[in-house]
Amino acid sequence: MKKNKIIYYVATGLLTLLMLFSVSMYFFKHEDVSQMFTNFGYPTYIIYPYAVAKLLGLFAIWNPKFKVIKEWAYAGFFFAFILAFFAHYMIGDGEQTGALIAFVLLIVSYIFNKKNQN
Repeated sequence: MKKNKIIYYVATGLLTLLMLFSVSMYFFKHEDVSQMFTNFGYPTYIIYPYAVAKLLGLFAIWNPKFKVIKEWAYAGFFFAFILAFFAHYMIGDGEQTGALIAFVLLIVSYIFNKKNQN
């Protein structure tokens, strides 16, 4: 049981660091992120709300009281990472590795979260 908790906390911690890096880029390197969103064909007005949504998702994943919201947060990140992977792949910028790493960390975090609940 202790091994499962360690794996959960390591995976969730690394995912959190990756998401916080992403959010910091959205807030502090807005021009670079705006250019990237423009290349994807996404509107740039969603950058700040998307950053806030990522922060709220992290809060939900770490808070054990919000079981249903935690499931929604995992689902939201699941779709976001898949879409990010394909968006980067389709424009050919070579940045899809970050989305793939985040996806793997998310899956590990989710599986071991479920194992720790039993």
